[in-house]
Amino acid sequence: MAARESWQTKRPTVRERTMFMLNNDLLSDVKFVVRNTKCDGESESKQVIPAHKFVLSISSPVFEAMFYSELAETSHSIELPDCEYNSLLELFRFMYSDEVNLSGSNVMEVFYLAKKYMVPSLVDKCSEYVQSNLNPSNVLSVLPLAEKYDDKALVDRCWKVIDTQSEAVVTSDGFASIQHSLLEAIISRDTLTLTEIDLFKAVHLWATKQCKKQGLKANGEAKRGILGEAVVKKIRFPLMKEQEFVTVVLDKKILTQDEVINLVKFFNSALGATPVGFPETKRSGLYPMFRTCDRFNDVIKRPDWYHKGFVMECLIFSVNNNIKLHGMCLFGSMNNEYHVRLVIKDLHSNTTVKTKTDSFRSQEMECKVGRYFGFEIVFDTPLDVKKNTDYHIEAKISGPAYSRGCKGLSLVHVPGVKFTFRKSAEGANTTDPFKGQFPRFVFSL
Repeated sequence: MAARESWQTKRPTVRERTMFMLNNDLLSDVKFVVRNTKCDGESESKQVIPAHKFVLSISSPVFEAMFYSELAETSHSIELPDCEYNSLLELFRFMYSDEVNLSGSNVMEVFYLAKKYMVPSLVDKCSEYVQSNLNPSNVLSVLPLAEKYDDKALVDRCWKVIDTQSEAVVTSDGFASIQHSLLEAIISRDTLTLTEIDLFKAVHLWATKQCKKQGLKANGEAKRGILGEAVVKKIRFPLMKEQEFVTVVLDKKILTQDEVINLVKFFNSALGATPVGFPETKRSGLYPMFRTCDRFNDVIKRPDWYHKGFVMECLIFSVNNNIKLHGMCLFGSMNNEYHVRLVIKDLHSNTTVKTKTDSFRSQEMECKVGRYFGFEIVFDTPLDVKKNTDYHIEAKISGPAYSRGCKGLSLVHVPGVKFTFRKSAEGANTTDPFKGQFPRFVFSL
């Protein structure tokens, strides 16, 4: 008898004594038989976990019904085919001690068991653990389970990772094996933060691997069939550069001949305002948490600035608070392409602090005074703009005539910062605080 009593006397608290009973045959009145998969992931065996009906029942209404209802389980050995040994052991550990050892390899199955056996405090712990360890490499496997378990906070967190780290997500190992429904949901999001050509590459890789999985030859017709019209029609081909479209998209043979012809016409300004059959609006996620400063209160939409070769548009600006300048918008005209070399100089130190040279296709845009045709210049890295410092911005623009703003202001107040604009003595003298180019500045505080 003394030997039986020693384990109680050495554990002064209820928690310590209960924890001692975990996975212990002592006083056990039920056993659970579960699979135990080996580290190689291929071989498995059956393993037994002894338990105590009372302890399980005071933690879970499901176990209480299982053991003490009118239809109570009478067998002393219960087989659970839907869980692993280690995961069930962690569920029991929490029931016996309020502690749990979560890891990336077991958390979702423990999450499942906590939901199944109605242990809300463990559900919360699993959700918190997953949210704090969520990243582009695991978010695609977590999201479907979070939706299945109806965990809204976790679902929202998953979509936030997908939106803010889109490129890393679609290039992760798990992207090629996601369900078609999840693929379509991702493609449909306006808040993704990656270029359309990179998104297309990921979608094409997904289709190619799905063809292989289904034993199909990965030709254009098969990949189109695997993707389905809903997915293909949500890819924003008009936002790609023509060179990207020609060198990457055409070779994949996913588009029909008519679609290719229409897009080529679009890229070469021959389609006019005719719908091209694919979304033409830029995904807003490329500007997460950004603010805008719009300079003008009206727009002269008719392209009236005619020039040969190129024109230099210049402006001086300053701010009364430190900001990060992420880019800006320039005016253009409908379905035309412009080549721009943008230079920003710090006039205090007389140094060039930002340059950007590229070709841009004009598209319909919206500002506080309505819609106009223009294009966005996004910097690869934001420019730190110091308060109370004059910056000279110049844009060397080659291309067709473009629209211009009017009824501008020399002082523009936006939440958190005041922009001051001055005319530059350089350039074509068509831009000043009240008219001309540079309708929008995109920044963050």
